[in-house]
Amino acid sequence: MKNLSQTIQSAFFQFLLFAGIALATTACIQDDSGPDSSKSGEFSLEFDNIVGEETFGLAPRKYVNAKGEEFSITTLQYFISNIKLYTETGAEYIVPQEDSYFLIQGSARDSRFAKVTVPEGDYTKVSFILGVDSLRNTMPVEERTGVLSFDPSHGHAGGGMYWGWNSGYIFFKMEGTCPLISDDQQGDPTGNKQFRYHIGGFGGYSAPTLNNIKEVTMDLKQGGISQVREGLRSNVHLFVDVMKVFDGENSISIPEYPTVMFSGFSVNVANNFPGMFSHDHTENFSKGTDGL
Repeated sequence: MKNLSQTIQSAFFQFLLFAGIALATTACIQDDSGPDSSKSGEFSLEFDNIVGEETFGLAPRKYVNAKGEEFSITTLQYFISNIKLYTETGAEYIVPQEDSYFLIQGSARDSRFAKVTVPEGDYTKVSFILGVDSLRNTMPVEERTGVLSFDPSHGHAGGGMYWGWNSGYIFFKMEGTCPLISDDQQGDPTGNKQFRYHIGGFGGYSAPTLNNIKEVTMDLKQGGISQVREGLRSNVHLFVDVMKVFDGENSISIPEYPTVMFSGFSVNVANNFPGMFSHDHTENFSKGTDGL
C-alpha cells in the first residue's frame, strides 16, 4: 500500500500532466490560423499581365509565340469572380458574391487589383473563377451591379464584354493583329489581319451549351502565405501570362484560328486559361503603395 507521501507525489505528477495537456491545447487554439470572424482586414489579388518572359504592352509592341507567329495586342480584358480563401487546416472563407466581380483591363493598370475585405487569418490557398458564373449570367439585368452592370447596356458591338444576341458575358477578350493572317482569311472581315478571341459560355440557360467557366486554384505556401490582419492589407501578386492562350495546354495558331468566339473550338482556348496564372509573391501588411 502506498504511504501518504507517495500518494501526494503521484497526485502532484498527475496534476502536472493534466496541466501540461491543458496548456498545449490552449497554445494550439491560440496558434490556430483559422479565420477570425470578429476582426477583418484587406485582401487583394494583383493580376500582373505579362507575355511570356516580357512585360505586357499594347500595340505597337510586338511578340512572337512558340510557332514563330508575330503578333500585337490591341485589347485585353477578362472577368475575375467568386474568390475563396483557405487556411492550412482547410477552413474556407467565401467572399460574398456581390463583392466578388472584377474586370481586369490591359489598358488600365489600376484595374489589376481585386480588393475585398475578409476575416483575419493566415491563408495558404486561394481560388477564383475566370469568367462569370451562371447565376449572374441568368439573373435579371437590373440586378447585376458593379462591373457587371456596364456591359449588358453596351454589349458586344460597343466594345463591351456582353453578347446581347447570346445573353451572356464574354469572360475573356483579346484582340490584336498578326501579319501572317491572309487578306482573305475567313473570320477577319476587317481586312486588317486582325485576330479576335472572345471566349464565354456558362453552360446554357434553358438548354445545355458550352461551359467555358474556369476555376483557378493557387497554392500560396511557396511564394508566401497571406496573413490578413485588421487595418492592414495582404496582397497576393500573380503573374498572368497571356502567351499561354497560344502556347498553353493546347497549341494554337493565330493565322489558322484568327477569330474564336462562341464555337466548339473556344473550349481549346478556355482550357489554356488556368495555365496563365502563377503566384509570384505575397506582400503582407502593406498599404498605400504601388496603387494598393
